[in-house]
Amino acid sequence: MRILLFTGKGGVGKSTLAAATACASAAAGHRTLVLSTDAAHSLADALDVPATSEPTEAATNLWVQHVDAQQRFERSWADIQGYLLSVLDVAGVDPVAAEELTVIPGAEEVLALLEVRAQARSGEWDVLVVDCAPTAETLRLLALPEALGWYMTRVLPVERRVVKALKPVLTRAAGVPMPEDSVFDAIERLHADLDDVRAVLTGTETSVRLVLTPESVVLAEARRAYTFLTLFGYRVDMAIVNRVFPEGGADEWRRSWVAAQARHLADAADSFAGLDLRTSVYRAAEPVGRDELLDLAASVYDDADPIAPGASVPPMSVSTTPAGLVLSLPLPLAAQEDVGLVRKGDELIVSVASYRRLVTLPTGLARHRVAGARVRDGQLQVRFTAPAELPEEVS
Repeated sequence: MRILLFTGKGGVGKSTLAAATACASAAAGHRTLVLSTDAAHSLADALDVPATSEPTEAATNLWVQHVDAQQRFERSWADIQGYLLSVLDVAGVDPVAAEELTVIPGAEEVLALLEVRAQARSGEWDVLVVDCAPTAETLRLLALPEALGWYMTRVLPVERRVVKALKPVLTRAAGVPMPEDSVFDAIERLHADLDDVRAVLTGTETSVRLVLTPESVVLAEARRAYTFLTLFGYRVDMAIVNRVFPEGGADEWRRSWVAAQARHLADAADSFAGLDLRTSVYRAAEPVGRDELLDLAASVYDDADPIAPGASVPPMSVSTTPAGLVLSLPLPLAAQEDVGLVRKGDELIVSVASYRRLVTLPTGLARHRVAGARVRDGQLQVRFTAPAELPEEVS
């Protein structure tokens, strides 16, 4: 099964390009579901069909779905929310306010990813095209399964044992109810589901496609997204520059825009070197409906297969060199001064700007010491030395 995730800064046309790609996939004979996890839900508007919370046939081989985040939230969060409400009730918090306080910001969007996983595991589709939330929200969502996994494997088991052993004492001392096993079970189910989300979205059949417009601010955000998505193990195989002015035109205003966009297109080609870089000309009319979207897909992909995997940076790897073992983690476009690295037990904590990933070391490296690290050729290269050896100078 092929899975394509479309993301980009709000307003760049990612929903339209996701819909166009889905239409082309369906026209090629693939059973295709295009779904949106974006709260704005522009996908159905682009296809000119009604928005529905269940897969609905929009054309031959094409189904569309807008994920009902609230419905998914109620299904997956009910036990946890019930416990939180009981605590707030004892504390005397107004029931209406308590209802609001138990809804974690962004939780509905996170749980919308569970629908992506459910459809991917259903076996109903050949191709799944996902219109993701704008870049910043997407990055937070895709980083969550791994972060929650760290908490689940290290913190939750201890908390569960402590609560079970001291529940009578804690309840009397704190004056609030302690969580039942059903609450811990709900958290563990949620973790298992989100862990499977990550397995699906980092699989070899899944790719992320960045959509941008030829503007400096948008390009800067797309560059950061490329780095951060790769940091968390997601494969980016294409960047699509949308709304490019066609050359020509006699007026100065038009010529200045064409010249400015040409500079940004050159920067994009340099930034995303090695990826499949596509462009989409600014059209005379908004592409709405299947026929217009098929025409858009044809102009973007030309004669290429729109769902075929493109080139992407290699995943994390370990190699043997004369200086010792080297772990290479791809970080395209990252500068050495932006990257932080800390060793903690059998984990490396890698940070780039405000994003941080905990990388569990392979068994063969866990007993070795970090001898040095550097960022070179779009990779974080960490050198390890055996315990009996002296560490080499950090470069």
